[in-house]
Amino acid sequence: QVQLVESGGGLVQAGGSLRLSCAASRSILGFVVMGWYRQAPGKQRELVAGIISGGTINYVDSVKGRFTISRDHTKNTGDLQMNSLKPEDTAVYYCDARYGRTYWGKGTLVTVSA
Repeated sequence: QVQLVESGGGLVQAGGSLRLSCAASRSILGFVVMGWYRQAPGKQRELVAGIISGGTINYVDSVKGRFTISRDHTKNTGDLQMNSLKPEDTAVYYCDARYGRTYWGKGTLVTVSA
């Protein structure tokens, strides 16, 4: 079993920054993938960014150049640095990890005001 706990969400004005963190209950070294998804009201959950165990990083086109995903094996955390936030980034952000199966956190709300 893996528990994931997100933190760092909140209310920010457009153009601002937030840093989300995902704390895992075990070592993340064994995770095949660790990433971030988001779900806006009335929309499907979408992949925002992900790191594959070999180091490959993927971003959805809408966040390229603004968001940076990283992970820290010493702290067992995965972070998402979000800069130049836009109102359309407003969503609940979920951390996911693939370790035998996919695990999800409960999410953290990010609200970007115009």
